[in-house]
Amino acid sequence: MNRFGTRFRIALWGESHGPQIGVVLDGVPAGIALTAEDFEADLARRRCGPTGTTPRHEPDVPQIVSGIYRGYTTGAPLTIEFTNTDTRPQDYDATAGHDRPSHADRTAYEKFSGWNDPRGGGHFSGRLTLTLTAAGVVAKKMLPANVAFSTDIVEIGGCTEPERFDTLLHETAEAKDSVGGMVECRVQGVPAGLGDPYFDSAESVIAQLLFAIPGVKGVEFGSGFAGAQMRGSEHNDPIVDAAGHTATNHAGGIAGGLTNGNELVVRAAFKPTASIGRPQNTYNRMTEQVEPLILAGRHDVCIALRGAVVVEAAVAIALADLLHR
Repeated sequence: MNRFGTRFRIALWGESHGPQIGVVLDGVPAGIALTAEDFEADLARRRCGPTGTTPRHEPDVPQIVSGIYRGYTTGAPLTIEFTNTDTRPQDYDATAGHDRPSHADRTAYEKFSGWNDPRGGGHFSGRLTLTLTAAGVVAKKMLPANVAFSTDIVEIGGCTEPERFDTLLHETAEAKDSVGGMVECRVQGVPAGLGDPYFDSAESVIAQLLFAIPGVKGVEFGSGFAGAQMRGSEHNDPIVDAAGHTATNHAGGIAGGLTNGNELVVRAAFKPTASIGRPQNTYNRMTEQVEPLILAGRHDVCIALRGAVVVEAAVAIALADLLHR
């Protein structure tokens, strides 16, 4: 339920406002140099601070509690923990039973018969993407040295001009609303032949992890949905050399479910953040009435902002698992 992977396996645990969250990674090869400092660059990309991100301040210091000896992985399960220090579970007391629209509050209540942790979404919270980001750091170390990632936010609220993003985010925050966004991840140096036909295709494995990221509602590779509007003569990628390089890359680096040696191109679409400051009329289980809901708590205006590094981590985890099968 909370696990992913065949040879490189990860398991997430913890809740948004619980004492800790963490990840256990099994199948990490022995002898990989790894220290807490190796996580800092990617964890910093996920932290709050930029315009449109949550005011919740967490230090996000990784504690490696198993699978390391003298700075190198041992081959045993690697466990990484993070302490939650800036929690405010009382923010959710007033909304108990008054489920937030487009959140997991209602579905989690039904799934677990009301025994789920509702504080900030509990185990369903985007807070747990911190553990995915940490797993991605390790996954990148398991890939060939020439594999290089380039991940960018290419769209926010329908705007594709990065110079306008801050203005749009400020306007949205002032309106106590939220916006969605699109993240594009490009990976060079991916070996050809990763994946299997049908159920374990490279697209299937990568998409499974991307859809596990809270807020992701769409995934596409290469030309994606735009390919449905093209003809074969436009969409086909002619092979130009013995190495399998292609003149175009509408396939996004995957053909027949297998990586083809060209640049991997995948995009993930994030919905607008569900938690907004504007009043919303929605059903209250406690009173059995539709009533105005006004949320407290601290939330991102656009979850794609801090989600970019999570998308990159998910792709890295999937590639690491495919490579070591």
